[in-house]
Order: sequence, then structure tokens, then C-alpha cells
Amino acid sequence: MESEPTRVMVAVNESTLRGYPHASISSKKAFEWTLKKIVRSNTSGFKLLLLHVQVQDEDGFDDMDSIYASPDDFRGMRERNKAKGLHLLEFFVKKCHEIGVACEAWIRKGDPTEVICHEVRRVRPDFLVVGSRGLGPFQKVFVGTVSEFCVKHAECPVITIKRSAEESPQDPADD
Repeated sequence: MESEPTRVMVAVNESTLRGYPHASISSKKAFEWTLKKIVRSNTSGFKLLLLHVQVQDEDGFDDMDSIYASPDDFRGMRERNKAKGLHLLEFFVKKCHEIGVACEAWIRKGDPTEVICHEVRRVRPDFLVVGSRGLGPFQKVFVGTVSEFCVKHAECPVITIKRSAEESPQDPADD
């Protein structure tokens, strides 16, 4: 009798570094750790559930205080945001297919803490893997941490993967 594969949700996000439209350091680390330490060579025994939560600025414009725009500008922004999210997920899905591990990937919009916990309740993974930037107590007050929130509130076991010191940018809040 063949059992169902273990379903591992991995929350992934884009890098916050300017001009770096790729997966964040923490996301890559969590994904790679999952493949190396959990999946290993048992690719048929696991299914990765890749969730990307897009966070939109209040006004929808990055790095601008205000702007006068046409409806076409907003439509273009939505299409660019969706394309960025798809590009990000494509990176992870391609890696899964290269090694032969089953996966699903999707995008949701909103506050990552709320969306990740909601998706855990909806999808019911066996466990959740999230990356952590390793912020100090002072930075946590101002930046907050998605990983800490998930550990406390997700309705499944949560594994938090820290990035190493040599992988960290000069400002630990960057990722």
C-alpha cells in the first residue's frame, strides 16, 4: 500500500534588495534546506507547496510619495506585479522539476503573516518551512517577523531556517 506524499509548504518571497528581482536569501535558504535535509533522495515521498504572498504598498507604487496616474498605469502595475510573482515561483518550480519532486505553486496578496496562516488552514500541509532573516530585538520591533508569527499561529508544525552570517547583507533587514 502506497502512502500519500508528505506535503511541505514553503513560503517564498522576493528579495528586498534594489535591482535584485529574484528570490530572497531567506527563501532560497529555506527551499534549499528543505530539499537537502527533508526531501533528500526521496523525491516521490514529498510534495512541495510553494506559496508566495505579494505585499502591495498602500498606494500601489513602490518608492513614491504620490503620483498622478491613469487607469492604464494601475493596470500595468498589476500586470508587472503578477509577472514578478510568476517569475519568482517559476524559479522554485523549475528546481523541483529538475530533481523530480512534485510541487504546486500559487500567489496570494496581502499581509504575509495572515495569508500564510490562512493558507495553512486551507491547504493543511504536514508542516511549514519559512526563512528567517535573523533580526535582532531592536529591528524586530520596527520590521516585525513573519517567521515568529507563523511559529506562534500556524496550525501545523513550523520549521524556521536562519540564513548564515556570510549570506546576510550589510543591513540585516535586507533580504
